[in-house]
Amino acid sequence: MPLPGLLTAAGLAELREEVGRLERAARRRDFEMECMGGSPRRMTTLGGQVIAEMSRLVPELYADTELLTFLSGLIGETALPVSDPVERHVLNILHREGDTHGAHTDDYPYALVMFLEAPDTPEEGGLLEYVPDAASLRDLTAGSASARRTAHHRAGDAYLLRSDTTAHRVTPLTRPEARRTVLNFAYTTPGAAPRSTPSARRLYG
Repeated sequence: MPLPGLLTAAGLAELREEVGRLERAARRRDFEMECMGGSPRRMTTLGGQVIAEMSRLVPELYADTELLTFLSGLIGETALPVSDPVERHVLNILHREGDTHGAHTDDYPYALVMFLEAPDTPEEGGLLEYVPDAASLRDLTAGSASARRTAHHRAGDAYLLRSDTTAHRVTPLTRPEARRTVLNFAYTTPGAAPRSTPSARRLYG
């Protein structure tokens, strides 16, 4: 679900400045995620536990009551912060040619993704590719091309994704100058069944 206008120009500028500072603590990741079918991770990341130590702005935005009320209205039930300090708010940066966030589903029901930087054109890669209500990651990686959906985003864009049942990935960057920097906020709901995979600890721990 696209959320145009969620980030104001002033809000985007403030988050960019904060993330520019946080990026200095981020770590490069380059591996295949075994629990997600061996899909690649070629990216630089920072987990929520470090963000919470370094930033007031990001945790305050994550738990903002107006934001939670807004998200609850969109999903039709109460959006709740997650208890996991690693996964609740993370920073994902694709900044080298070939960087990609391979096929996966998330541990929590909803992901709010906010773009601080993004490739200018779809041809530069960094596209969200997804299959809603996927039975497995194969629906995305080996399923019918007609079932896959693709979205290009620009800096300042945001979207809300049902991320535990939607198989999704970010396509590789195709130019060395391209960058894709996002803040990802994970939320749950009162009736959500607990789910845990090793993926978050591997990527952000």
